[in-house]
Amino acid sequence: MNEEFNDMNNKSSEPGGGGNPRQNNNSNGKKSNKGPGMILIIILATALTLGAIAMVNSLITGATYKQTPYNEFYEHLKNDEVDTVTYKDDRIQYTLKKETESELPTIQHTYYTGMIGDTDLVPMMKRKGVTINGYIPNSGSSVVNFIFVWVLPLVIMYIFMMVFFRRIGKGGGIMGIGKSNAKIYEQKDTGVTFKDVAGQDEAKESLVEVVDFLHNPKKYTAIGAKLPKGALLVGPPGTGKTLIAKAVAGEAGVPFFSLAGSDFVEMFVGVGASRVRDLFSEAQKQAPAIIFIDEIDAIGKSRDTRFGGNDEREQTLNQLLSEMDGFDSSKGVFILAATNRPEVLDKALLRPGRLDRRIIVDKPDLKGRVEVLKVHAKNVRMDDTVDLEEIALATSGAVGSDLANMINEAAIAAVKSGRQAVSQADLWEAVEVVIAGKEKKDRILSVEEKKTVAYHEVGHALVTAVMKNSEPVQKITIVPRTMGTLGYVMQVPEEEKYLMNKDEMLTRLTTLLAGRAAEEIVFGKITTGAANDIEQATKLARAMVTQYGMSEEFGLMGLETIESEYLDGRAVRNCSDETETIIDNEIKNMLKGCYARAKELLAKNREALDGIAGYLFEKETITGKEFMSILSQYRPIPEENIIDEQPQEAE
Repeated sequence: MNEEFNDMNNKSSEPGGGGNPRQNNNSNGKKSNKGPGMILIIILATALTLGAIAMVNSLITGATYKQTPYNEFYEHLKNDEVDTVTYKDDRIQYTLKKETESELPTIQHTYYTGMIGDTDLVPMMKRKGVTINGYIPNSGSSVVNFIFVWVLPLVIMYIFMMVFFRRIGKGGGIMGIGKSNAKIYEQKDTGVTFKDVAGQDEAKESLVEVVDFLHNPKKYTAIGAKLPKGALLVGPPGTGKTLIAKAVAGEAGVPFFSLAGSDFVEMFVGVGASRVRDLFSEAQKQAPAIIFIDEIDAIGKSRDTRFGGNDEREQTLNQLLSEMDGFDSSKGVFILAATNRPEVLDKALLRPGRLDRRIIVDKPDLKGRVEVLKVHAKNVRMDDTVDLEEIALATSGAVGSDLANMINEAAIAAVKSGRQAVSQADLWEAVEVVIAGKEKKDRILSVEEKKTVAYHEVGHALVTAVMKNSEPVQKITIVPRTMGTLGYVMQVPEEEKYLMNKDEMLTRLTTLLAGRAAEEIVFGKITTGAANDIEQATKLARAMVTQYGMSEEFGLMGLETIESEYLDGRAVRNCSDETETIIDNEIKNMLKGCYARAKELLAKNREALDGIAGYLFEKETITGKEFMSILSQYRPIPEENIIDEQPQEAE
């Protein structure tokens, strides 16, 4: 319920003002011929092969086979019409005299019927003068028959398919599977420059010299300098990696080849490598140019065979490494790649001479967030109440895509309200929509539930107000939201911080647990409403013990490491099971101490807790100013007058 704006990095759009560039598939603008063509060709080849098998078999044997009932065979025998009979496995094969003695060029039929234990059959055939044969396999003719009937057609089909796939593997053929499907953006189409990229000054500075080299290569080659082969853009999703790559091409005024790492990989082995060759060939023809490979981890993962490899991906990676070594950087072909997972990339891809530089495109700081908001707000009509710095301060941890979404949500809210300009209230509502979702108007709480939520949220806010090292309250609400919250307290820091000390983190833990403490003090029972608070508090306490060295038991030991830093930031334990048990006890004692601290603070300020909760129950939403005004009427007892020392972990 006590929400915090920390990890808002799960959006996919990029910051900046660039529109959707007009794009052409490949350099010649031809349409890809993908579709049912491959399936039709395979079906045709299979049908031709089966037809060839039947034809060869017919030519070799010179006859066709026809099954008949035993009665029909017996009638032919009685009427003296049977010429020869051959016993073969479980059947009787026979020919008729009228077909054998015919002078017309007709196909001779060999009839067959099932074997039946008829003891009168052989004596009758002897009386009729029928030639009786037993089947003796002829090894020579069987081998020839096998070769012509089965081996030869399959070899023909194999050769046909090899020729077909080799053609498409070289980029030709019907569908052009081996052709690179990189999109080319011309400068006039892209319309993106460094002015459209906000909040990433360090990343832009790292690429300015690349742009200068593409503009003035002779200035560098005259002194013997070479353009770096490439650069790797690393950062969380939504921070603007793709936009920065487009801006580099837009500033330099050169062709921009853009594609994702997954575009190289197909079901056919060798196609990815062929596409890499085609991509670099096209780029060098149009040099100076920029090749941008988004999500390069799709093909650039470390070649680790311990758990099985992927031949197609590894062939594609090997070809990419080979091409990066082979092309002449003095011609002005520069490679930009982007990823959220640099730790999984192959070391050979990151060595000097390939992706020479690593450029961090991280979440923007306060100044950067203000700049990003201004970029996205430049085409949106704002009224005089708008203060973008206040919004930027409240959105610590937001990436460019989150901020762009907020501006858009605010504009939509203004239109819905029938106003001609966006107000600060619209922006605050947009921030809440991104944090907690839209108001869930169809969820009606009972009186008891509503009262419980009110006390819970006021518990958070009251502890925040009476403690040191806490962030001011901006808003308290008990209106349910679509992201599952029944209410929340919005806190806005007075200034942006990059470090937190132990006292501040213990204060944060106490604030998180104050909602549950208020429930227990007032109602004598607890509810499920504190689930998110407990999850956040446990995660923070674990980090204090295992990563930040804030535990008396372990001191400065690092007991966990972070994987996927730019995605989920998953922590991986690097200690024994016995140590993990001690860690759990440390976390439990730390949370117990902070919970006891919250209960004591609320108990000493019970009158203020009841008064503010009653007001919130009636109004449902109150501002931070209203909260502080009501609190001042009750003469709150600050923390230093209740507890002399910071609470330590409970024993």
